[in-house]
Amino acid sequence: MAGVEFESLVARYYEPLYQFAFSLARDESDACDLTQQTFSIWAAKGHQLRDTSKVKTWLFTTLHREFLGIRRKQTRFPHVELEQASPELPAVSPDAISRHDTAEVLAALAGLDEIFQAPVALFYLQDCSYNEIAEILQVPLGTIKSRLARGIGRLQELLGDEPARPRPEQTQL
Repeated sequence: MAGVEFESLVARYYEPLYQFAFSLARDESDACDLTQQTFSIWAAKGHQLRDTSKVKTWLFTTLHREFLGIRRKQTRFPHVELEQASPELPAVSPDAISRHDTAEVLAALAGLDEIFQAPVALFYLQDCSYNEIAEILQVPLGTIKSRLARGIGRLQELLGDEPARPRPEQTQL
């Protein structure tokens, strides 16, 4: 990819990739490193991508793989105070914001099981579709739907909210 194209790619995807990396690593310098590593890998291997409409998915998948690789090698991660992470983490819903203070929502997000963190972050931070999340995380679509439903339900439980129940018309066949 030409230099100008690379620069426009970085300009377009740096912030969303950084936010995703931060939601995974919960550390500013680790998130920067993951984002930089993702673009470094793109510079070396991006030319191999045949379908340019898949650039976003390729970048997020690469970042997630790098995170998992680093995670496997480390025995523990440094922690970031939740107040420092508040600008980087998504809110559960506009309704939840009005009922809960920021620290409480952030504590609940941090309390999610690891398998729910990436799907919930991609869904809320990056507004990714179920299909995009499944492709990025390389997990079946049904698993993504289940993890999102369970992750959001768990988030509501941690916040003391009632999990959303289906309306009567939704339960009838």
